[in-house]
Amino acid sequence: MSYFAEFPTMERQALRDLKKAIDSSFRDFSREYGELLENIFHPLLMFLKWFQDLLVETPWPVVLVVIGALAWVGSRSWWLVAGTVASFLLIGYLGMWEDAMATIAIVSVATVLCITVGIPIGILMARSDRVQAAILPVLDIMQTIPSFVYLIPVVMLLGIGKVPGLIAVCVYAIPPIVRLTNLGIRLVDKEVLEAADAFGSSYREKLFNVQVPLALPNIFAGVNQTIMMSLSMVVIAAMIGVSGLGVPVLRAVNNQYLALGLMNGLAIVAIAIIFDRVSQSYGKRIQKHREGGHGL
Repeated sequence: MSYFAEFPTMERQALRDLKKAIDSSFRDFSREYGELLENIFHPLLMFLKWFQDLLVETPWPVVLVVIGALAWVGSRSWWLVAGTVASFLLIGYLGMWEDAMATIAIVSVATVLCITVGIPIGILMARSDRVQAAILPVLDIMQTIPSFVYLIPVVMLLGIGKVPGLIAVCVYAIPPIVRLTNLGIRLVDKEVLEAADAFGSSYREKLFNVQVPLALPNIFAGVNQTIMMSLSMVVIAAMIGVSGLGVPVLRAVNNQYLALGLMNGLAIVAIAIIFDRVSQSYGKRIQKHREGGHGL
């Protein structure tokens, strides 16, 4: 018999009481503030619904033109534009257009939220070693904890729907943009900063005119990783009511529909490759521009 099997009864009871107290406190909190939290996130829900409806209801030729134009702006490659348009035409031909638009909507909104929150946090980490030491363990936990674990409190507080799924995606996807923003700013050459100080630049001027522009390649690498991690959460988010390509994949897993799962899974892969190539190309062009080239 192991040591844990002989664990004192009193200490086991204390552990059970602690678990009950935590569960009871969280239930009381969710009952007390659940409605308030729903009201806080209601504008976000309305925006997500509006954006998804806009993508779904807009005629597909218009959407293809916009997507192709964005691919060209990001990559300046006609081959990538042609591959992007062909991929979305195939997605539409196979009857996955609406689900693909819903997936793009939640990934886009999640990426914007991660950028809006993550870059300022990364800047704060680069500014203070104490802040970095405090936030790094949190980022480690967010990246290593199983996604199903942090779905539990989110669902208990906000129920099942788009917003809980969006929050879950953001929690999973935000660490790369925070880490790489912090890293990019810390890697800026100290001689450049000393030159800025010599010209009498304030902290704000030095940050936005020197550090952030020089850190842009790293920041865009973080954006790229955030997009990829958002797409990887599509199937998990489908479990708590987020529409998109993850829903048919989940249905295929539950009912052993091989063809359905493969087609929607490959559609997710195609979207991921498109986002990856476009964002990487844009990041490389920024790098060339920083080094004195004329890539832009």
